[in-house]
Amino acid sequence: MTLDQMGVQAKEAEALLRVLGTEDKNRVLLTAADLLQEREEEVLAANQEDVKKARENQMPEALVDRLMLHKERIAQMAEGLRQLVSLEDPVGEVISMKQRPNGLMIGQKRVPLGVVGIIYEARPNVTADAFGLCHKTGNAVILKGGSDAIHSNRAIVQVLQEACENNGVPKTAIQLIEDTSRETTRAFMKLNQYVDVLIPRGGAGLIRTVVEQATVPVIETGTGNCHIYIDESADAEMAAEIVFNAKTQRIGVCNACESLVIHEKAAASILPKIAARLSEKHVEIRGDEMCQRILTDAKAAKDTDWGREYLDYVISVKTVSDISEAISHINRYNTGHSEAIISKDYDNAQKFLNEIDAAAVYVNASTRFTDGFEFGFGAEIGISTQKLHARGPMGLTALTSTKYIIYGNGQVRK
Repeated sequence: MTLDQMGVQAKEAEALLRVLGTEDKNRVLLTAADLLQEREEEVLAANQEDVKKARENQMPEALVDRLMLHKERIAQMAEGLRQLVSLEDPVGEVISMKQRPNGLMIGQKRVPLGVVGIIYEARPNVTADAFGLCHKTGNAVILKGGSDAIHSNRAIVQVLQEACENNGVPKTAIQLIEDTSRETTRAFMKLNQYVDVLIPRGGAGLIRTVVEQATVPVIETGTGNCHIYIDESADAEMAAEIVFNAKTQRIGVCNACESLVIHEKAAASILPKIAARLSEKHVEIRGDEMCQRILTDAKAAKDTDWGREYLDYVISVKTVSDISEAISHINRYNTGHSEAIISKDYDNAQKFLNEIDAAAVYVNASTRFTDGFEFGFGAEIGISTQKLHARGPMGLTALTSTKYIIYGNGQVRK
């Protein structure tokens, strides 16, 4: 099937989805959740084909972890769909209504974006998340996954299409581009006639390529060079636990901590505690001169380490003289994703919240919470690091636009 044919089918499906009632959409989501778990063996078998090939191709283990599915992850995918059912449908919400002096009532109403295109790498859970969010908001979706996850994505899409058909909804509400060539990807990025918005999810290279080459409007999701700043007043045990969680709980994700910034007056007492915890997972520390004096087994950090997303058991450490230097360093090297401060000082915490330029800023908590499920969105279409339309975890509202609705009683313009 050609991209044009898929585009036509998506537009036809979108015309129905746009007016589909909330109860009808919810039935599809519940059916999809049930079918994912009923057919988990089929999905896991397909996923094992992808994992086997990935390891044969010597894919880094952090990326294999992103690719891999198991029963718990399928259960999480299903739970994400069920959670969407309990959330309020934003479509049709009138968000403003004002009367003009001439008697016209002018308001804004939430409406679907239309046809959403998503280009993503080896993360098959995105397939279910993208469908759920797009379906709840009345959008058709065309997916372009990576070749590494083609068997997984195909199996999941078949289940989701069956859920649509079982409830009288065209299966073309969700479509998967199975040609994984770069030529097809480039053509998809220019499918303006049918696709209303394009959302890339993946590494820096993929995102940069889509932003630079697409003619379809793009919502940019970002890579995650996430920092944790340990302030002078930080609680040492809290700092060690948060850094350990943010760095090692799952290394191949965009909200993992890649960079540690620490006040020089806290470094001698707190860095060894953090290093001890990180050593449990054999995390390599790359630090500046002060860090290396305190942690004799730390490697010397290069300038390229400060802005790097490792996606590995590696972390950089930078010592600073005060919070202003910390903020300056973080704003220079961050990717606009998630940043955290560990501090007992209220004023410093507020300064950090106010001055850090990122989609999510934390006080005394792990950056790993930047996630649609954790934020109560049910799932997320991605984490937007741009500043137009949507920023941070993109849930239901981010997949809607607005239109003006105007009520009159015969007014004509003079």
